[in-house]
Amino acid sequence: MVVRRDSAVGEQSPDGTKKTAKAAHPAPAERTSGVAKKATAATNRDSATAKKAASAEKAARAATKAPAKKAAATKKAAAAKKAAPVKSTAKKAAPTEAPAVTPARNESRTALVRRARRINRELAEIYPYAHPELDFENPFQLVLATVLSAQTTDLRVNQTTPTLFAKYPTPEDLAAANPEEVEEILRPCGFFRAKTKSVIGLSKVLRDDFGGEVPGLLEDLVKLPGVGRKTAFVVLGNAFGRPGITVDTHFQRLVRRWQWTDEKEPDKIEAAIGALFPKSDWTDLSHHVIWHGRRICHARKPACGACPIAPLCPAYGEGETDPEKARKLLKYEKGGFPGQRLKPPQAYLDAGGLPAPPLGAPVPSGSTADSG
Repeated sequence: MVVRRDSAVGEQSPDGTKKTAKAAHPAPAERTSGVAKKATAATNRDSATAKKAASAEKAARAATKAPAKKAAATKKAAAAKKAAPVKSTAKKAAPTEAPAVTPARNESRTALVRRARRINRELAEIYPYAHPELDFENPFQLVLATVLSAQTTDLRVNQTTPTLFAKYPTPEDLAAANPEEVEEILRPCGFFRAKTKSVIGLSKVLRDDFGGEVPGLLEDLVKLPGVGRKTAFVVLGNAFGRPGITVDTHFQRLVRRWQWTDEKEPDKIEAAIGALFPKSDWTDLSHHVIWHGRRICHARKPACGACPIAPLCPAYGEGETDPEKARKLLKYEKGGFPGQRLKPPQAYLDAGGLPAPPLGAPVPSGSTADSG
């Protein structure tokens, strides 16, 4: 009986059952094929590992970029929100059409210069009679009045200085004065002891160092007791015709409301605003801004609804926007009250302004509030 062998299916016994036979050693070709398969498998594993590493690296880069993109998007959204017009303005506006508010924070330097100069031109039309609101007839009287105006109103100074000027008309007279007598005259101005020391002290310096004459140079004026840059520029601009910017409390408030500058120190404000205007405009600019701050753009309650430059003002809406209510907040000639000078220029009187009453006379209610 012949037994048939088949390496693939095994060995068949005479009784018909199958016996699985171990395969003989594979042929060289088969061994080569096995090695190739193992190599391919290894290659595939390496490729998979490389792909996983690449995917991990890509994920890491994406994770790194995500916060940056999110931060950029947040910053962009914040900038857009900041640049957007304030919605509350519409709620506060009067039934009549509110002026268009000009967002100024992101404006260019050129746009800022143009807007600032336009505001000054508008104010020049509103206050063509603007002038220093201290009574004086010569540089000596002006420097004294300006020193005395610290921490009080120009009106109070104007009501006090007639007696002072009459009794001590020259620096020599005031330098030799009895301090107690001067204190009694200056008592209505407040801080009268310190102010007496300043006016007598500056009179002595004028007598001893400047021949009894008020100097016309900034560097000389600031050497006088009680005289700083603000006082010096008032004197230079109004007694000598030399341009200067007067940075008082009204000027500081308004130029910041109008976003002409963010500076807070007077010297830096002076430099920033001076760079926006030609030097020849500085003195009148100071008058325009200060007058507007005293009459309309008040510290606590601006009369926004009665403000002629509201369309140019980024701060429109901070005060009363109803026209009728705003008109009740106007002061001095705008509100029918007397001004601050006992002897104002004729142009002011021609425009409807009223002279201030002398010391001791009754003053209409509301005419001196917020008028420093």
